[in-house]
Amino acid sequence: MYEIIFEVLKNLKLIIMTTLINPRNLFLAILLFVGYTAGAQTAVQKLSSTKNDTTMKTYLIERDIPQAGKFTAADLKGIAQKSNSVLKDMGPDIKWIESYVTGDKIFCVYQAKNEELIKEHGSKGGFPVTKITQIGSVISPATAEQ
Repeated sequence: MYEIIFEVLKNLKLIIMTTLINPRNLFLAILLFVGYTAGAQTAVQKLSSTKNDTTMKTYLIERDIPQAGKFTAADLKGIAQKSNSVLKDMGPDIKWIESYVTGDKIFCVYQAKNEELIKEHGSKGGFPVTKITQIGSVISPATAEQ
């Protein structure tokens, strides 16, 4: 990345010298500079996306659990404790964000390196995994204001 920055600075010097010698080349010099800047941004984006390939993804897990909506606070506390215990043993590649309890289902939001970790967590904790969906984007009312 430093090579790209050095190249941009070197070309900026060339642009300035060219413009001082021949003002007609100002337009071409600006275009050249913009082109190099865009190339540097593309290179940085590629580096960032390579790093993100190893980061955790966000998943929505659907769990069919009859009568889940009737669980008591104590029941839910016990489930959360069991989940936390399993997650602690599994390490940093999986993280529970939150869950939503409905009539016969629990929907959980997790971050994990891959789906296999979600399945492993369900198996070790005794939690059914009905469906796993990777979340691509998140929107909210605030999205309309951006």
